[in-house]
Amino acid sequence: MHLDIWLLLGATLVLCAIVAVRLSHKAGLPTLLAYMGLGLLIGESGPAHIQFDDVELAETLGLAALVLILAEGGVTTNWRHVRPSVPAALVVSTIGTLISIVVVGLAAMWLVGLDWRPAFLLAAVLAPTDAAAVFSVLRRLPLPSRLSGMLEAESGFNDAPVVIIVVTLSAHTGVPNLTELLGVMLYELIAGGIVGFAIGWLGAQGLRRIALPASGLYPIAVLSLSVGAYGAASLLHSSGFLAVYVSALVLGNARLPHRPATRGFAEGVGWLAQIGLFVMLGLLASPSELPAQIVPALVVGFVLLLIARPVSIVLSTIGFKLSWGEKMFASWAGLRGAVPIVLATIPMVEHVESADRLFAIVFNIVVVFTLLQGPTLPLAARLCRLKSDEQTRELDVEAAPLEELHADLLEVRIPLDSMLNGVEIFELRLPHGASVTLVVRNGSSFVPEPTTPLQAGDTLLVVTTDAVRDATERRLRAVSRKGRLAGWFGETGT
Repeated sequence: MHLDIWLLLGATLVLCAIVAVRLSHKAGLPTLLAYMGLGLLIGESGPAHIQFDDVELAETLGLAALVLILAEGGVTTNWRHVRPSVPAALVVSTIGTLISIVVVGLAAMWLVGLDWRPAFLLAAVLAPTDAAAVFSVLRRLPLPSRLSGMLEAESGFNDAPVVIIVVTLSAHTGVPNLTELLGVMLYELIAGGIVGFAIGWLGAQGLRRIALPASGLYPIAVLSLSVGAYGAASLLHSSGFLAVYVSALVLGNARLPHRPATRGFAEGVGWLAQIGLFVMLGLLASPSELPAQIVPALVVGFVLLLIARPVSIVLSTIGFKLSWGEKMFASWAGLRGAVPIVLATIPMVEHVESADRLFAIVFNIVVVFTLLQGPTLPLAARLCRLKSDEQTRELDVEAAPLEELHADLLEVRIPLDSMLNGVEIFELRLPHGASVTLVVRNGSSFVPEPTTPLQAGDTLLVVTTDAVRDATERRLRAVSRKGRLAGWFGETGT
């Protein structure tokens, strides 16, 4: 086909995918199903009859898309929200993942009749939850912050150990040495985490001190640093997936200029990566081969959902004071998506025995159990008697550097449920060196007086020196949460 036809087809697919996001959002489904459906529709069995069977290219493009999706997940994750849950998430994403692999691997051997290597490869491929699916569904549910934080962090962390296991089992060697495998995993995870943190921290320090000539360069720089962390970690034979997530997490929560714009850009890139990835995986699948693996997929899928996931959650969260309702919801909320299907291409590239069958089983499991779990998560939250402990939506603050003045211009948007509503300017008691210079209300702007009351929906322009910027943001957050008497309530805005 000519270039113009390819461009038209690509634009049409993206627009269809955007419409699918809206429909999936209303139905409570992860959008991956709609995207994969588009891929199947234009694939070898669809009207367009597009042939795509280059597994090596699919693996490369799939891993690249996962890097961008993980970067978006890290940039958009609120560290304050997930920090208390990080220890539990680390245990669930390592020890819990190993427990799940053992249970599913044994079940695949006994119930499906697979040899030990394909069985445990299937178990490893299915072990990680999917960041894109988790973020797109769980962020819409009113869940306790420690639970939603654990599930978000788990989906960002658990790709790293699983990739190591899948690559090891796909190698044409004998039985892997478990002690050596655990040692490699420990090194790769620690080194990947260190590389990601170092690049994220150094990148944040540099971006805070350099005033770039255009605001659009900051999002590009943040995403480039995150992708660079993957490459640097891979060169050191450590976990690139963990490095990219950690670096993006550090950068996304650093005091950088134009943070909302950076998050918006990262979300756009993440959506585009998801669309391309899932459509490609739909193209790669052979619809004629999928029905034959429905029964094995249902057997393995129900073992994963009803036995392996609950056992791994219950055992790996011992000591973390999660209620039984939270543990049961976490068991049901282990959504699978692009990650297992992409990982299933690794054995195909390495020509592992039964690799094509594994891919078909994984594809069926992702489709069937996404349809089962996604729409029922709100019901599961109600049955487990879960509700959000978030009281007030956080302020949205965007900063632009005023380099020559050694100051920052903060753009503060007041959410509808903020306690800033009705507070007069002088009652903010901002630190010396910070001042509200302009208020934008209902499309009109004006210079406020000390007695000007703020309203929900206002946008404030606050000029602050570098020295008091942190204190200014903390004070604004404190008043937004607890009102003009925030200090009396012990609210510090951290």
